Amino acid sequence: MFGSAFGGPGPLLLLLLALGIDALFGDWLDRILPDPAGLSRRFCNAADARLNRAERGASAQLFRGALVVLALLLVAVAAGLAVEWVGSIGRGWMLELLALLCGLRGRAAWTRVRAVRRALESGGVVPGQEAIQSLTRRHVYGLDEHGIARAAVEAAARAFNRKLVAPVFAYALLGVPGLFVWTAMDGADAALGSPGVRHGRFGSTAATLDDALNALPARLAGLLLALAAPFIGTAKASGAFRTLRSDARKHPSLNMGWPIAAMAGALGLALGGPHRDGGVVITESWIGDGRARVTPADIGRALALSAVAALLLVGLVALLLWGVAGI
Repeated sequence: MFGSAFGGPGPLLLLLLALGIDALFGDWLDRILPDPAGLSRRFCNAADARLNRAERGASAQLFRGALVVLALLLVAVAAGLAVEWVGSIGRGWMLELLALLCGLRGRAAWTRVRAVRRALESGGVVPGQEAIQSLTRRHVYGLDEHGIARAAVEAAARAFNRKLVAPVFAYALLGVPGLFVWTAMDGADAALGSPGVRHGRFGSTAATLDDALNALPARLAGLLLALAAPFIGTAKASGAFRTLRSDARKHPSLNMGWPIAAMAGALGLALGGPHRDGGVVITESWIGDGRARVTPADIGRALALSAVAALLLVGLVALLLWGVAGI
């Protein structure tokens, strides 16, 4: 609603305000506000180093990993309820707005992808590898310019989903506790959700819960990217919807194929595909039937597409606010 029973702005109005502030000042806020996903990731890394031992059996690893996730969820829900309780008192809504700004990292993630394009254009492969390192799980020093650009376009699609659509969805559905639960699992999946021997059991609870929480947001992100395509001169909505139907389920992740397929189809690109991890070739399916030789200019197109999709997301929240206010 427009206002709460205590005189402050209602949750959806707070969400619109937070989205506007993030779009304008997200880069600056990213440097001064704590990142709940980052805190969760550091906690999980510490727990991984202390609790995850190769000599322990599979059941023990699974149990200990589940305990780590349970601890995170309890802290996230408790913190979210505390913020909402304070938010119901006087001007406590400002704390809820601050919590939203901590959870929304759309502009900051967008800027990090833009930095990859600038690094490629100004310095070439080596600066590009350094810029993309924190945005992909691939072995970056085996990537050429096209591989770096391809990873950056994929990162733009993932960031739109995980740093904008998913937290907005979680907050709109379950308030601050939902937002904090999502950000906690976002960090846990980043720390423990990668496939492999070390995290296969210990991280399985984090990966499974992350998949469950992201199932609907990932599909919404793909839809928004497809609907944004007509507003980008060289993008095609028909290509986005066609690739969503044919290739969204080809991605190794249960959910990430949706925004990546929409991005690939809209821009006429082929994303994913085989890549090297050291001396080993990792076989992954191609997503999209377009051009695999992605360029820095394509990163710019991906950023433009995600920016328009973000505006559509704002419009969706505004429409929801109007609908709730009219009841």
